[in-house]
Amino acid sequence: MKVLLTLPLLLLCTPPCAPQISGIRGDALEKPCLPQPLDCDDVYAQGYQVDGVYLIYPSGPSVPVPVFCDMTTAGGKWTVFQKRFNGSVSFFRGWNDYKLGFGRADGEYWLGLQNLHLLTLKQKYELRVDLEDFENNTASAKYAEFSISPNAVSAEEDGYTLYVAGFEDGGAGDSLSYHSGQKFSTFDRDQDLFVQNCAALSSGAFWFRSCHFANLNGFYLGGSHLSYANGINWAQWKGFYYSLKRTEMKIRRA
Repeated sequence: MKVLLTLPLLLLCTPPCAPQISGIRGDALEKPCLPQPLDCDDVYAQGYQVDGVYLIYPSGPSVPVPVFCDMTTAGGKWTVFQKRFNGSVSFFRGWNDYKLGFGRADGEYWLGLQNLHLLTLKQKYELRVDLEDFENNTASAKYAEFSISPNAVSAEEDGYTLYVAGFEDGGAGDSLSYHSGQKFSTFDRDQDLFVQNCAALSSGAFWFRSCHFANLNGFYLGGSHLSYANGINWAQWKGFYYSLKRTEMKIRRA
């Protein structure tokens, strides 16, 4: 299921080129086109500096992808690729959904592993993870380097492997470095290092190892829970028995 394209208001539509006109000597003149944005950095540079949904083009000019751009947090320009805040969208999904993306960019959504790979193939990015609990406490974690299968001939065959480095604490602690170097796993494609399927055990999908310290695509359980490590967990902040209220994973050019 792809990210839906029926989105309102702040959706960025790149203006078409003006028709060619004839110069004095009969040579063709053409007004330059506004470049189609690769990411929210490009959107910001084009003068659109308000939080909202815009179109980006990670795979080329013929395939627009709606994305939420955070234009205010810590200088803005963030391309949000994972957003959760109310449990309205199920994140317990199979490989194809995580590859292509699902949900709506104006709500809860996942941008898609292939889009992430294409972005990080073309630019260098930093990652920011924003978290909020049900007591309205917030925390964050930043990573100076973020990429998905940067050297792979086929990113999918490489499992959309995660690489992060350069942790900077914003109160959340580091729950993601443990996952660096791991392939992405879903309940129908087990690529972790554990004897059992971590995605099935953790009710989510992620770059599991054996199994996780971060499970941001787990069940939306509404705070403290009795089950082990299957909520929206960030272990270094709230442990394995607390499911977070809000999460955002977002990237910006480094």
